[in-house]
Amino acid sequence: MERIALISDLHGNVTAFEAVLKDIDARGISTIHNLGDVAGKGPRGSECIRLTRERCAVTVRGNWDDFLPNVENTQGGEAMWWWRNELTPSDRQWLADLPYAHDFNLSGRWIRLFHASAESVYTRVHFHHSQDDFDQMFSNTELTGYAHDPSVVCYGDIHDSYLEVNNGRTLINAGSVGNALDEPMASYVILEGTPDGEASDPFGIQFVRVPYDIEAEIAAAEKLRMPELAAYATELRTGIYRGRHEELGLLRV
Repeated sequence: MERIALISDLHGNVTAFEAVLKDIDARGISTIHNLGDVAGKGPRGSECIRLTRERCAVTVRGNWDDFLPNVENTQGGEAMWWWRNELTPSDRQWLADLPYAHDFNLSGRWIRLFHASAESVYTRVHFHHSQDDFDQMFSNTELTGYAHDPSVVCYGDIHDSYLEVNNGRTLINAGSVGNALDEPMASYVILEGTPDGEASDPFGIQFVRVPYDIEAEIAAAEKLRMPELAAYATELRTGIYRGRHEELGLLRV
């Protein structure tokens, strides 16, 4: 039996990433796969890239990983330039070279990893979705490749962890390590099974929530004078997306 940790959406939050790595190490897990969005939105994307390159066997490309390296992209204003310039040229090249998807076999199941969907890193599939959306997540496309029909798909992007089983296919969202928007704790998933095994072999899925020092992460962002600090701080403290802060009357401090 092998255990594989699936992490996603670090978003430059080193404090949360280090807490999750400590938890993974304490469980004796040596293989980590990263579902993308390593940098951007949080203050220390470059350090998250360094740790990812050191610790993760596989990293697939997220939407932030896709547009951050593009210095000709003028969208996002001052904040986007801050997150882009926080990265080194080597960081940006590494992000640009990330693969779209990764497939492997565990307990007779072809498992596919990508960031958002089989169609694009910018196609978002939320927990509340249609049957067509679910089916699309298991489709073979030019981006995912055509070698295998996956029976398990693991993704990130929406920062909201969940599991759904439909007609023998399992869809897993690993949530977010650095910017969880379901509850204010880092989230990751553990897969357990036999590498290149049979469908009759045991197979396990475990969701893990890890507390971390949110105020220390906010202080780090403040010290570095990161733009959009108030929205970032409120998201970390509440687990509520910034687009809802005004309607809910949340203090942005």
